[in-house]
Amino acid sequence: MKLLLVGAGLSGAVIGRHLAEAGHQITILEARDHVAGNCHTARDADTGVMVHVYGPHIFHTDDAQVWDYVNGFARFVPFKNRVKTTARGQVFSLPINLHTINQFYGQTLRPDAARAFIEAQADTSITDPQTFEEQALRFVGPDLYEAFFKGYTIKQWGLHPSALPAAILKRLPVRFNYDDNYFAHRFQGMPEHGYTAMVTAILDHPGITVHLNTRFTRDQADAYDHVFYAGPLDGWFDYELGRLGYRTLDFEPFRYEGDYQGCAVMNYGEEDVPYTRITEHKHFSPWEEHAGSILYREYSRACGADDIPYYPIRQVREKALLRDYVALAEQTQGVTFVGRLGTYRYLDMDVTIREALDTADAFLRDGSAPAFVHAPL
Repeated sequence: MKLLLVGAGLSGAVIGRHLAEAGHQITILEARDHVAGNCHTARDADTGVMVHVYGPHIFHTDDAQVWDYVNGFARFVPFKNRVKTTARGQVFSLPINLHTINQFYGQTLRPDAARAFIEAQADTSITDPQTFEEQALRFVGPDLYEAFFKGYTIKQWGLHPSALPAAILKRLPVRFNYDDNYFAHRFQGMPEHGYTAMVTAILDHPGITVHLNTRFTRDQADAYDHVFYAGPLDGWFDYELGRLGYRTLDFEPFRYEGDYQGCAVMNYGEEDVPYTRITEHKHFSPWEEHAGSILYREYSRACGADDIPYYPIRQVREKALLRDYVALAEQTQGVTFVGRLGTYRYLDMDVTIREALDTADAFLRDGSAPAFVHAPL
């Protein structure tokens, strides 16, 4: 079959490779001048540092099959994300752990005593947290909420935490030991030569043709037996019902000779600091040595029509609009919506790859695929 994939990020690359290996002819259209989507990496010409161009991406998963898959196309070097945050004139470790608690409160608590101490700070009158703020107050109390969550959340989402659902916080990451590894997954690492090299290797197959700097229009779909679409779901329908809401990011690069902050990610939780964090990119490749450094100050704001969408908002209005677009999509023949934009969900890289493999397998099994192999609702 002649198959068209829109987008050369992880979804398009993995689906394309899987189907090309099964004998299908794959054409991939990519609007940007590079592959790998938002996990695109590139060497900075002045410092030699591998830069995460659209913000940091750390690979972490419990899915052994996905881990084996990515290691088939790149050598992954072990990497643990140890995030710090500056608040109240001090630097603390995140997620909140025993060291954070003892430092913040000037204590030397052991794990069981710390657990009881935090429970005493919590607002136990909140029995069924409905908002982000209630969730935080119930599980860590007002002091830690104000220092680490409130300001950061307002900057990141443009809304007060009392207007955000508790589900955004999910299980509050509080550890009563000294583990400062941001993620708890079995497999964690970075591709030695960056994500773009990995995605390029995935796309390196004689059955795959990639066209960069090429925007997709719906009439192009007529020349193919099926389309896998990783662009914005509302974009497929020319935004006829309105635009789904996203937050976007602005990056302010700056350079430093030496080591600026000693870690890859430094959060700034206080609302009066306009950026949410500073990322120092040479620390994402600690096996390399660079005298110079390149850093990004990161700002979050509402996503405009010409901006790169990062985080789906999924508030009440967006969920209602999403249901309407899903209904339209399910009536559309010959297209499967995939990935972060196509299903309007925030997806980690490992989940994106897992869903891409599942989608390709469904197509190979049935000779076609529904509008959504993984439902967005």
